[in-house]
Amino acid sequence: MTNDPRRLVLVASNRGPVSFSFDDNGSLTSKRGGGGMVSGLMSGLAAMAGDGDVLWVCAAMTDADRAAARQEERGEDGPGDAPVRMLDIAPSTFEGAYNRISNSVLWFVHHLLFDTPNQPRFGAEFRRDWASYTAYNEAFADALAEEAGKGTRVLVQDYHLALVPRLLKERCPDARIAHFQHTPWAPPDYFRLLPDDVGVALLEGMLGADHVGFLAGRWADAFLDCCERVLGARVNRDTGGTGTGGTGTGEVSYLGHMTEVAVHPLGVDARALRDRAREPDVRAHAATLREQARGRQLIVRVDRTELSKNVVGGLAAYRELLATRPEWRGWVTHLAFAYPSRSGLAEYRAYNERVRELAQAVNDEFATPDWQPLLLEVKDDYARSLAACEVADVLLVNPIRDGMNLVAEEGPILSERGCALVLSREAGAAAVIGSSALLVNPYDVTATAEALHTALSMPAAERQRRSAAIAAAASARAPQQWLAEQLDALR
Repeated sequence: MTNDPRRLVLVASNRGPVSFSFDDNGSLTSKRGGGGMVSGLMSGLAAMAGDGDVLWVCAAMTDADRAAARQEERGEDGPGDAPVRMLDIAPSTFEGAYNRISNSVLWFVHHLLFDTPNQPRFGAEFRRDWASYTAYNEAFADALAEEAGKGTRVLVQDYHLALVPRLLKERCPDARIAHFQHTPWAPPDYFRLLPDDVGVALLEGMLGADHVGFLAGRWADAFLDCCERVLGARVNRDTGGTGTGGTGTGEVSYLGHMTEVAVHPLGVDARALRDRAREPDVRAHAATLREQARGRQLIVRVDRTELSKNVVGGLAAYRELLATRPEWRGWVTHLAFAYPSRSGLAEYRAYNERVRELAQAVNDEFATPDWQPLLLEVKDDYARSLAACEVADVLLVNPIRDGMNLVAEEGPILSERGCALVLSREAGAAAVIGSSALLVNPYDVTATAEALHTALSMPAAERQRRSAAIAAAASARAPQQWLAEQLDALR
């Protein structure tokens, strides 16, 4: 334990930037990962944390990870070159907490994606998994209590660890704790799908933090609403001087503790992104994509195939564009990069198959001997994704619901000629860059097809102006600033 008040501990369920594996000799080796959120924080973390110690705490996810955790390996490749402490949590506990509660229940609640006539149904199996979720959060709280001293600043990430702030505050009252939610937050009526005691536990857990952050004002407002209506907590909202509504910021007083709630939009480290795009592998992919386009306009999407990303809706809109606007046949190509996600869940496997089937249907219906209207790529290739953003004429980002969506910001930063952005109004990014994008209702396939037509028809100067405005807004909210705001709130 340290009593250095400058010490900073970052906590995430699975966002640890280091993975471990066994080499041919059976020895442990470490490899730094390329996750977007973690990678975006690398450049700024050391400076933002000052001169104090920094530690990254995450769960072991593989057998090699657990072996490293048992050997108390601390890789030096964490954020800001910080050491990484991985927790050796029992696989059954991890499965119940991470896959069956966090990703199969909480994620669906916050994205409003349950098929409510059929799910959820909370019975004995759910209660066993909820016990795992509680144990999982307690394991993190116990480990953090070993690391935290008086004045230690602890940044807890996301819905997987919603109970940690209160559990840690009980163990270390002097620790300064922030919790950041990277997803949307459900409004009270939907949040109440959860069993009453579970909903209360989640809110009480997060209110153990001194500071709770969200990516957009609407998600923070929903959280404040839940605190008020579900817990009966006293909420003091910042109305921005208008007196007519919330701004996403405020204070919650509950159980003798005050929690500040704030909005911290996340932008892009434009310099680092552009530097990466100049690397030879990206340049080679860009050249290949231009050759494949053969002078046609390119509609690009880059997404994990998560249910919230609405890949099927985007493909349906492109299909309707070709059906109703035949003038685009042969003159446009859709590059759809839809990387599989959470393949351990049956819902995701089925959705991936729907994406493949619809992509094939579009090509079967409209392809000609010299034109393939849709190119679907399901192999995750970061360099190729960057290249696609660079050559895009139109970028399609149409999630049903999204905490932020950095692709909407990264595409215009990388675009070589300026790209038109078709953006769902349900993405958190819409609050930051919406006026320069073509906003759509993600459920409205016809309106999305019309927006694609407008984007393809947009004069070059207008496209460049809008793209430059989005790039400027995204660059102004760099990850360094996002992190600095949260650290400042804990001083």
